[in-house]
Amino acid sequence: MNRFAHITGWGTSVPANVMTNADMANIIDTTDEWIRSRTGIAQRHIAEAGQSSASLGAEAALKALKVANKGPHDIDLIIVATSSPEHIFPSTASLVQDRIGATHAGAFDLSAACTGFIIAINMAAQAIRTGSIDTALVIGTETLSRLVDWEDRATCILFGDGAGAFVLQASQESGGVLSAVMRSDGSGGDLLSIPAGGSKLPTSAKTVQDRQHFIQMNGREVFRFATRVMAQATEDVVHKANFALSDINWVVPHQANLRIIETAAKRLKLPLERFVINLERYGNTSTASIPLATVEAVTDGRIQPGDRVVFVGFGAGLTWGAVAVQWTGPLPLDKPKVWPYRLHGLYRIYIKLRSWGLKVSRLIEGVVWGRRRS
Repeated sequence: MNRFAHITGWGTSVPANVMTNADMANIIDTTDEWIRSRTGIAQRHIAEAGQSSASLGAEAALKALKVANKGPHDIDLIIVATSSPEHIFPSTASLVQDRIGATHAGAFDLSAACTGFIIAINMAAQAIRTGSIDTALVIGTETLSRLVDWEDRATCILFGDGAGAFVLQASQESGGVLSAVMRSDGSGGDLLSIPAGGSKLPTSAKTVQDRQHFIQMNGREVFRFATRVMAQATEDVVHKANFALSDINWVVPHQANLRIIETAAKRLKLPLERFVINLERYGNTSTASIPLATVEAVTDGRIQPGDRVVFVGFGAGLTWGAVAVQWTGPLPLDKPKVWPYRLHGLYRIYIKLRSWGLKVSRLIEGVVWGRRRS
């Protein structure tokens, strides 16, 4: 019997702190007109102290679970796509798992830069189709403001912070994720990167002095690459899904640059009105950009059940890809289910107590185990 992976829940979280182009002009030599004309961006959200990729991702996840009418204990797998993880390890996904109390979920991070959310959707959908899991939580979350060089006008104007999450569920009804395309070209890895901080260039006084821990980008080359692969990936994924470009109701592109999206629309011969665009208010939020735009379009009624939607993006690596989806929304329930986590304050207290309890139990276990060995 066939199994299909449907997107049944969605949620977002963005910092309240907004930095406009006028605010940016107080930091570096730029103007609102200069930024808008080159990127289409007017403002971006910036994480405050205490906010992180894990905290934003957890907030988006809980909202997505509420829409899907599922609890954290129902999740089998958490995939966090991020370009700004909390640490090299542990994974941000594991931190999210603990924050939301997903006691039965496996969790891992997926690193594919801005294409990460697309690849994560495909990985979750494949796991559902094989029958190894029933419910997955896919999160794109970023605090890129902590990785940009605020002295580099070419890059610091582009990026913002935020998170978006989808719940994917198994169903025997056709629809959901229809096809996917995943591509990469490592020969262009130097075009968009954070050079230091990994095993090749460990952190040192020199790497810090040379500002190698910030985002570096060859904007012209990335632009050329992006305008080519956005159209190509869209055509490929539509072909794999066995329908035509004219059948697409909505394209949700990675929100990097308005001119890139406009060029892709022209190459596809699709009206720009069929593209969901919100980068004016958020900037480039990397893995979070596609879910942020999708949730806005669902909330305001543009994306409706039955619509054929293409998610398409590109990023460092170089990576690019697309996913074709027949939008369905929450699966019907035999009877209404009361979501047990509406009282977020009480639930958060419970989660903190649970996490603290697990730490205490490991401490006790260590003491007992040590005595037994001695």
